[in-house]
This record gives sequence, C-alpha cells and structure tokens, in this order.
Amino acid sequence: MRKAQVLLVWTVMVGMVSCRTHPPVKVADTAAGVPSVLSHQNADAAIYQHSSAEVYRLYEQCYEMARLRLDANLSRPHTLPAAVIVDIDETVLDNSPYQVKNAALGRTYSPATWNEWALMCSAKALPGALEFLGYAAEKGCEVFYITNRSASEKNATIKNLFELRFPNADDMHVLCMDGDESDKTKRRARVSEGHYVALLVGDQLRDFDEGFKDRTTDYGRNHVITMHDTLRDWFILLPNPMYGAWLDAVSGKDEELKLGKKAAFFKSNAY
Repeated sequence: MRKAQVLLVWTVMVGMVSCRTHPPVKVADTAAGVPSVLSHQNADAAIYQHSSAEVYRLYEQCYEMARLRLDANLSRPHTLPAAVIVDIDETVLDNSPYQVKNAALGRTYSPATWNEWALMCSAKALPGALEFLGYAAEKGCEVFYITNRSASEKNATIKNLFELRFPNADDMHVLCMDGDESDKTKRRARVSEGHYVALLVGDQLRDFDEGFKDRTTDYGRNHVITMHDTLRDWFILLPNPMYGAWLDAVSGKDEELKLGKKAAFFKSNAY
C-alpha cells in the first residue's frame, strides 16, 4: 500500500512539473477587434523605441561605429566622388510618436494616419544621426536619403530634414518611392552610377540589399551569415522593434490573418 501511495505522489509531482515547464499558449482575444489587439501587441515595442535609454544608446553606438566604417572605406582607392546612403524613418527621423499614438488609440498603421503624421514635419532627429551625417559631409561625402515615403510626402520630408539641419536635404538627394515600388535597388543604383558609396545605413536589412526581403529560410538569418563580411564593412543596421520585414515574415501583411499567423508562430516556437 505504501509503495502505491509513493508512486501516486510521484506521478502527481511529475505532472505538476510538466505543467509548469510547458504552459499553454494563449490565442489573443479578438472581442475588441483585430486592429485593437494588434495595436496592443505592438505597444511595448513602441514604448521601447520611444523612451528607453537602451535605444538611445544603441543609436549613439551605431553612429559611432558608422564613423569608423566610413573612415575605413574612404581610405580605400576610389575615383568617383564619395556618398553615404541612408534610409529616413527610424534611421535619421524618429517616428515613434506616431506608433505611440496608434497604441494609445488602439489602431494600427494606415496610409491616411501616416500621411497626417508625415505632413506635420515634426519628427525629431534620432540620436547620433545629425552628427554622423555632418561628419560625413565634412569628409566630402554627399548624403542621399532613400526612403519609402510616397512622392506626395516628399516636400514635407525635405522640410523636416532641412529644419533639423541635415545635409543635402533637397529635391535631388531625397529619393522617395516611385509609385508603389518599395524595392530600393534601382534608386541605390542611380546613386552608385556617379558616386563611390562609402557606407549605407538603415533600420532594415532591405536598406542594404533587397534579397533580405526573402525570409523563407530561417527567417533570413542564412542570408545574413552568407553576407556577413559585406554587411560588417558596408552597412550599419539600426534598431526597430516596431515594424519591418522581420515581422511580415511571421504575420504577413493581411491584417485579418495576422493574429492567426502570430498564434501559430507562438505555438510552434514556445518551449
């Protein structure tokens, strides 16, 4: 009898440990509406990007590294005039207030609300960005801003950059999307035709190479490994936990399907 009692207690203890180490994965409650749930899921990322000392230091650190990489690349033999290519959003301009407002209102990105924010011309410079691009200009580099902002937002974007005293904030150096084409390859090639591109800076790996849009294998990390040396020398990657190809690889872009795809991701990857 005693042996049976010990065996029973042991079975219960194992079951309790099992429950503790393998908690169930909960699916988000959609009673509040899909946009509201998605917005809530993104709230911590918006807070982190907007207010954390960690992100502030990460930007400073990345732009400090950018100076070192720029100096090294400018010392390489080249005949064409030097240039630096940067993205704009979450690279030189801080749009986290837009994301914070979305979280506060329980809404997600939309072209209309984004356009409203962009036309306000009130985005602030990210830590280290203005100082680095000023340094690049002093070194004789032209600065090109290749952005996926729409053509209708170009004048406001130039105004925002100009008022913050970013170099080369003009029509020739701010290259917005042509229609709905988000691939920046052609725009980068146009700059490269007449310039030695000494460095690229962005918050998405696609700001360096469109091949990083493909996340079908290991979420794109295999491509990072393959291009490690090139990325190390020629590209500075900045933090952005709010949006990007990394998130699209998990949730897709169809808002009605995002919660289901995220739930499937959690179920597959939770311990």
